[in-house]
Amino acid sequence: MSRVAYVNGTYRPHGEATVHVEDRGFQFADGVYEVWSVFEGRLADFDGHMTRLHRSLNELRIPIPMTREALERVLKETVRRNRVREGLVYIQVTRGTARRDHPFPAEGTPPSVIVTARTLPLSKGNTAAAKGVAVITHPDIRWGRCDIKTVGLLPNVLAKQAAKERGAAEAWMVDEMGLITEGSSTNAWIVDEAGKLRTRDPQSNILHGITRAAVLKMAAEEGLEIEERAFSVDEAKRAREAFYTSASGFVMPAVSIDGAKIGDGRPGPVATRLRELYLDQARRDAI
Repeated sequence: MSRVAYVNGTYRPHGEATVHVEDRGFQFADGVYEVWSVFEGRLADFDGHMTRLHRSLNELRIPIPMTREALERVLKETVRRNRVREGLVYIQVTRGTARRDHPFPAEGTPPSVIVTARTLPLSKGNTAAAKGVAVITHPDIRWGRCDIKTVGLLPNVLAKQAAKERGAAEAWMVDEMGLITEGSSTNAWIVDEAGKLRTRDPQSNILHGITRAAVLKMAAEEGLEIEERAFSVDEAKRAREAFYTSASGFVMPAVSIDGAKIGDGRPGPVATRLRELYLDQARRDAI
């Protein structure tokens, strides 16, 4: 079956889905996006991702294009038309189409809305999680508002490509103080030498991950000692465990950083347990 995309009010064959050459998402990366995991055709962490989408739009002063209820219908219909049972649905909202000029276009310019969906079997991620993955470190050269989920992802693309070229699954970005901020498309975690579960505090220098928030809550319910505090590359390499979270990777154990083995070089009990808990809840609560 050929894929289907939603573009500005219509569902079109994926290969024919286009936006105008002067769409501001294309010209200026002037837009935001969100991604939902799909379980059995239903959307996981729906409210969290929708709330973050609205926050990102408001922070960039992009008009909200439709009601939450209307957008939910579009997302679900795109999933249905693509017959996605396990996978992802992606939305991108830009400031719309206007003559190329840096200031905002005239008031009333409608935002562009693009939605796509694709199958991504859970079995592939489960296989990786059972073995653990490699992570590298990379300088963090992103802009200062990483809390806004914008489509301006070139630094993230370069970091992810660096990871790929070194045989790793992810790049953890490092700030000017030698502290890890987050991954190129994930939030970074360790279980430190003292046994504390640590992840960076959510200021403007990291994305406020929806999966991250869910995992924090689960960890607290499990009675784990948690610190939202930055950690250095050296601390990460000395950690008992390391892992990252995201809407597509869920909870993914990292067994090496820059070639240095983490713990005993195998997925640890904390990451393994949190992945199980997250997947159970995501399936149960998906809408």
